[in-house]
Amino acid sequence: MKRIYFDHSATTQVDPRVAEVVREYLLDKFGNPSSFHSFGRETREALENARMQVAELLNCSPDELHFTSGGTEADNLALIGYSLKNRAHGDHIVIGSIEHPAVLKSAVELENRGFKVSRVAANRYGEITPDAVSAAIEDSTILVSVMHVNNEIGTVNDVGAIGAVCCKRGVTFHTDAVQSYGKVTIDVRAMNIDMASVSSHKIYGPKGIGALYVRNGIEVQPLTFGGHQEAGIRVGTENLPGIVGLGEAAAICKAEMENEAEKLIALRQLLHQRITDELENVSLNGHPSKRLPGNLNLTFHGVEGEALLMALDLEGIAVSSGSACSSGSKDPSHVLSSIGLSDEEAHSTLRMTLGRENTIEDIERAAAVIINKVRSLREMAGIHTEIQSA
Repeated sequence: MKRIYFDHSATTQVDPRVAEVVREYLLDKFGNPSSFHSFGRETREALENARMQVAELLNCSPDELHFTSGGTEADNLALIGYSLKNRAHGDHIVIGSIEHPAVLKSAVELENRGFKVSRVAANRYGEITPDAVSAAIEDSTILVSVMHVNNEIGTVNDVGAIGAVCCKRGVTFHTDAVQSYGKVTIDVRAMNIDMASVSSHKIYGPKGIGALYVRNGIEVQPLTFGGHQEAGIRVGTENLPGIVGLGEAAAICKAEMENEAEKLIALRQLLHQRITDELENVSLNGHPSKRLPGNLNLTFHGVEGEALLMALDLEGIAVSSGSACSSGSKDPSHVLSSIGLSDEEAHSTLRMTLGRENTIEDIERAAAVIINKVRSLREMAGIHTEIQSA
């Protein structure tokens, strides 16, 4: 039985082309980029080439791109590092209410340090609107952070319009672009983005590496201390195999992103159609059109989501009941609650995120299994209800 992976928003399999590059810099080209001999010069050249590859997908200058251990560190550095460095200019931060925990918990840490944080509510589609952001900005606001694409429901925010609002009000704008980078177009110049976080393992690169774009002129206080690497913003010997892997993954995305997005939209729509043609009481969460190409988030009313997830897993089909960083929590998703779902509805929801290796055959088989399992679970719930009421 072929296993089917529909959890690409949690992580992706490393692309074989990326793995080959990573292997080379694990085994053969191992010099420290800070060394002056030929081994070091060789890896320094590879590091800077990867920086250029990653920067090209953002339309930023390579010297504005700083490697981190991943998206979470990049978010922490953007929010906490920027706020601490610029506290003399204000003490108010604005974030979206349905951000990734890396942003939400950074905001709580800032509150613990005396900053004020406003959380902008999402509309029923999960959008953080430019008007809502504008209304939250105060005279003391120094930073706005709104994610480009929501990691659970896939809604794409109009970060260009939000960036324009921030630019007009003289406020620095950060976006968590972890879910959008390499999948939809990002132009930090055109979108007035001052800082952006990206991650490798969401785009078929290795885990443990990411980057933070910081526009020239923006000052960020380092959160780690030691050497001189990454312009002093993120010090420590560079994870060179990870960095060249991220660079190769970014280059592949640059070449293939448009065609891949078309393919994933078609597969997502087919999966949605197959399921809803056969099942009633299934609701789509997130924006119907302004969403990540491979994201399908559905509420199967009357079904316990974890039970459905486990039933699918037994059939070799991997899906998610929420974001990977929130797995294990018994509380309903803060994202689904924010867009108006009840606790029961939130607990009846699955996230299916498609990726590069998925095929029409995967969609057809997965849809058939999902339909069968939902019907079985609903029947069991009906029998249980009758017994309870008897």
